[in-house]
Amino acid sequence: MWSVDRSGARRAVVLLAAGLLLGGCFRPMYGTTADGRSMAAALASVQVEAVPDRLGHHLGQDLVFELTGGKAPEAARYKLTIKTTQTVMTPVVDSTTGLADAATVQVRAEYRLARISTDETVSAGTAIASATFDRIAQRFAAARATRDAEIRAARMLAEQIRTRIAAVLASGA
Repeated sequence: MWSVDRSGARRAVVLLAAGLLLGGCFRPMYGTTADGRSMAAALASVQVEAVPDRLGHHLGQDLVFELTGGKAPEAARYKLTIKTTQTVMTPVVDSTTGLADAATVQVRAEYRLARISTDETVSAGTAIASATFDRIAQRFAAARATRDAEIRAARMLAEQIRTRIAAVLASGA
């Protein structure tokens, strides 16, 4: 005799119905914002304040590019300030030489997005990124590897912060 498992079919129908009902509740992040502007225009209206240090320079430049796409910025409506801290960790040490073979640059960026007109905080948070690199005995090569890892970490931070800002601006902040 054949027996049909009706609970599995019911479960599938319920999940399909829930998916269809909730499908209309989501808004694409890169569509138009709640106030009707395009997301590209909303992101381009963010003015990135200068971030101190070499790492901050790369983070600031990457953020400007992420927000404007390389185009001229719009009239600024928001101000983004960022403070960074950086640590270098060496978890692996060669037992014969006592020197680290590899290291990890970990960068923490605390950001604040505020309206320029009222200085009201629209969004604030912390983004963290890390990048590893090989340490070798040549000083110049080791310094360059450290700098390259900083640049990679700055690029990751810029992408994280842009995504978080886009999510806030999409909701009409």
